[in-house]
Amino acid sequence: MTLWAIVPVKPLRRGKSRLAGILSEDERADLNRTLLQHTLETLTTLKEVEEVLVVSRDPQVLTIARNYGARTVREDGQPDLNTALKRATVIAQVYATRGVLVLPADLPLISREDARVLVERASDPPVVVIAPDRHQKGTNALLISPAGLIEYQFGENSFQRHCNLVKKAGVRLEIVNLPSLGLDLDSPEDLEIIRNLESTFSF
Repeated sequence: MTLWAIVPVKPLRRGKSRLAGILSEDERADLNRTLLQHTLETLTTLKEVEEVLVVSRDPQVLTIARNYGARTVREDGQPDLNTALKRATVIAQVYATRGVLVLPADLPLISREDARVLVERASDPPVVVIAPDRHQKGTNALLISPAGLIEYQFGENSFQRHCNLVKKAGVRLEIVNLPSLGLDLDSPEDLEIIRNLESTFSF
């Protein structure tokens, strides 16, 4: 399966705004940069992923991505994650990719092994593989094979909305519950959990 990974990234100084009460703007920017680099290091060394495509409106993010050999798409217009992902998917489909893995750059514990689990569960398409967050509300990873099977529904309660669309499409749904995929860094509580688990993130 030809697989492209799509990584949407908010501007480094605007991401993780819910941490503003405990981290300064510079600290949040450094944290976002570390998360992005970790995600790129994970994906660009995976033989199962042919190309990594980073979508952002932040020129610094796009520069970092290119330094890792990733392709980039400059997001413009009104910020809308689902629209940006749809545009990126169209680009991937031009290159005849059979599947896309959407992986936001805020999963500090993700490993190559985790990504391989997602890919392995996507064998025998058509299939949609979803890794929910630890609250079973958000979507922390989404693999669609072939690309374009369902519309993107990232946002509040996206896990259930994505599941409903898969059922409506009548294709196989695979749900992957892994602690490392379920923990996205979004709130002060998440940061405290990660601080206790990983010395890499010293904020």
